[in-house]
Amino acid sequence: MSERTAGADRRVAWYRQMVEIRHFEDKVQELFMAGLIQGTTHLCQGQEAVPVGAISAMARGDVQTNTYRGHGEALANGMSPETAFAELMGRTSGCSRGVGGSMHLIDASKGNIGSNAIVGAGAPIAVGAAMGFKLRKEPQVALTFFGDGATNIGTFHEALNMASVWKAPVIFIITNNLYGEYSPVRSTTPIDDLARRADPFAMPGVVVDGQDVEAVHSAVSTAVARARAGEGPSLLEMKTYRYRGHSRSDPAKYRPEGELERWKQRDPIELLGAKLAAEGILSADHQAAIKAEIQAEIDRAAERAAQAPYPTLEETRSYVYAD
Repeated sequence: MSERTAGADRRVAWYRQMVEIRHFEDKVQELFMAGLIQGTTHLCQGQEAVPVGAISAMARGDVQTNTYRGHGEALANGMSPETAFAELMGRTSGCSRGVGGSMHLIDASKGNIGSNAIVGAGAPIAVGAAMGFKLRKEPQVALTFFGDGATNIGTFHEALNMASVWKAPVIFIITNNLYGEYSPVRSTTPIDDLARRADPFAMPGVVVDGQDVEAVHSAVSTAVARARAGEGPSLLEMKTYRYRGHSRSDPAKYRPEGELERWKQRDPIELLGAKLAAEGILSADHQAAIKAEIQAEIDRAAERAAQAPYPTLEETRSYVYAD
């Protein structure tokens, strides 16, 4: 296989993966409104290029942590939609046997070692995992995804400081979707480029176009190579946008008029699709067929997940407590 063919195949795979995440999240909202998903949900439509581009830079044995808005990272890391749906619906075929829910899509066997409901909590976990690799003299690295709001809490600064002092092989990824819950970044943070927060910790701070999956992959690949070479951590800021509100039925009326529409003009799926069409790799008709195919797969996955049983009380005790 030529390098050009391999590159084309990889980009088509990215396109499919981003479409899968988009359709999955749309289905989650549908299931939530139908009462099939309890609790809360935090969706990532519009941000798909960040998990897909970043996680595709990982190698076997690498690990990552992510946030409560982590469905995209879980799917990009190899979790099947059926398994994820089952977890969200509280069924025993879910990744945490139905007792974790939307904010805890975890599969350590694939390197997804923690989706955390606590803001910023994944950063020190990733530093710990990275230091484990370093102390065992293993070549693996850790990635950690968190939102813009997490850069204002103490754990963020502590994690970056420790990682820098110890030269931990960890990549800190800010998914900056412009809002910390309902607050615009500029109302809580005195700078526009959060990557500047790398400066006090003597590590690279890089601003990345989070709508461009190729740019995301390239930036993370560079940081991963640096970490594997023993040069320590990097902080990458992905400028992106979430199309939906913070959670559940939030209508996001706090957004300025026209902001959502402007960001949708640079939709990550359509950006890559336009490039692939222009290069003769994936026509518009083929893209439409892929979307229809994946929508059907998502619908079937949700139907199968809904047929799985709920865990019994006795089962949940064995999942939570050690013998």
